[in-house]
Order: sequence, then C-alpha cells, then structure tokens
Amino acid sequence: MKMHHFVETQQFDRESLKELFAVASSLEGKREESLKGRILASLFYEPSTRTRLSFESAMLRLGGGVITMESGASSSQSKGETLEDSIKVVSQYADVIVMRHSEVGAATRAAAVSKVPIINAGDGNMGQHPTQALLDLFTIQSELRREDGIHVAFVGNLKYYRSPRSLAYLLGKYKDIKVTFVSAPELRMESDVLDYLRGHGVAVEETEEMGESVKDADVLYQTRIAKEWIKNDADYERLRGRYVITRATADAMKEGAIIIHPLPRVGEISEDVDESPHAVYFKQVAYGLLVRMAILKTIANGG
Repeated sequence: MKMHHFVETQQFDRESLKELFAVASSLEGKREESLKGRILASLFYEPSTRTRLSFESAMLRLGGGVITMESGASSSQSKGETLEDSIKVVSQYADVIVMRHSEVGAATRAAAVSKVPIINAGDGNMGQHPTQALLDLFTIQSELRREDGIHVAFVGNLKYYRSPRSLAYLLGKYKDIKVTFVSAPELRMESDVLDYLRGHGVAVEETEEMGESVKDADVLYQTRIAKEWIKNDADYERLRGRYVITRATADAMKEGAIIIHPLPRVGEISEDVDESPHAVYFKQVAYGLLVRMAILKTIANGG
C-alpha cells in the first residue's frame, strides 16, 4: 500500500484496507521500536480527547516521540498566520503531522504544502474523519468476522457528524451491504453519501423509526446529537431524547449484533447497556489504537 498523505477514506480500496487491518491485527499487545527517532506533531485546532491521545499513544508504543498542540487559539493562528504557513513551519519539526481542523478541506490544504505526511484527524462537521471510519470498520469486521453481507443502521445525528459519512464511503467497497439511516428529517444524511452508496450497489433505506431496523441490523451505529451544531436549545432537547438506546433496545437485537459509537456519549446510550453482550463501544477504542498504530507505521515508513 503506497500512501503519502491520508486525508479521506476514498484513498483506500478493498485490498489496501485488508493490508492495513492485517498490520493492525499483528500489533495487538505489542510495543516496538519501528518508529524510534521519528516525531509526530499532534496539531489540533479543535479540542479532542480520544483521537489526540490515541494517536499520541500509538506513536509512543511504536517507539516514536510526540510534540503536541491542542486548541488553535493558543497558536500562531490567533496572530493571523494562515494554515499553510503553520504547516510549512511544523513540517520542519516533525516526521508526520496528525491534524484536526474546523474547516472542511483543511487537511487537503495542509497536504498541498507539507514536507511530511499529513493525517486527517477530522476536518469540519460535514467533512471527514477517516481514521475514525477505519477503526469503525475494523471493529465491525473483527467482531462479526466477515467483510460482506452486513447491515449497518446509523442512528441519530447524520447530517452534522463526519464519522458516519466517512464510514459510508468505506462500506461501498464491499458486497451485499445494507445501510439504514435512522434520523429526524432535519438530521438526515446528505444526498452525496446516499448517491455514492446507491451508485456502489448498497441497499439504502431512510426512516424516522428505530424499531425494525434495530432488530434486523448487524451493527447499530449510534451518534451524539451534537449541541455545538444545533443552535436552538428547544430543538436540541427534542432531538437528543428521540433516539436513545436502552437495555430493552439492546435486548431486542439479534444474536451477534453489535452496538458501536464514536464517543463521547451524552445520554444517547443508557449506562445499563454497557453490560449487554452487544455493546462493544469501549472495546472499539482498543481497536482504534491498533488501527492508528498501523496507519503511523505504514505512512511514517514511506507507505
């Protein structure tokens, strides 16, 4: 797999995904020195906990070092420096840059001027979060033990959530895939993703009700009704309580089906669901560390 920058999930085909996941699986429980002497610049213009710490932990477990910045307000951006100039500077300090930014397309702009590989850790609420999508897919395939013939039900905030968008682009690479989008009308998935899936032979359904989708799905992908993107408080309160996975919801799922979530959760999955055999969202975090180790190992060593 040859890859210099990683800015969107469309860069992967089915074979390269298989190669990356094989590397991830091989790293389970391991620490090594394959990236000894390499430096990761963790450049986060938006606050982050899981993604930033996951990448930094991944780099340290591979023997590399980390320099980090969280919140662009503390950076030269507050002084008026352009993103391009910042990247030109930081790319001389590090061997690889992982970046999160509030603007869609920021990772592509950074890649155009960087001397070192850029990894997109999320750009814009309606952009992409490709490493999250990879760990989501790795979780699904590892837990279900198959690649094809999977029904994924995405629930909740589909309009203002980059993770489901990114995963959808990956699902289109597999066979006999069914996707159900469960949301309120004002939070439904955008047409570009719907058109992409249908154009790649994916069976797509949209509904406002969880009911039968929950019982039939192999994967229930829950999302947070992000308050930062819904400005009206009354709308937020109405929407956040509409799609909640309770223990009864989980118990209605078929044997072997799983519940995943990019986290953090803010009430959309009841805590008693954590004990359900269907709940793998915390296990998903461990899968994510392996995937990010594999991404760093692949890209930092020249693809």
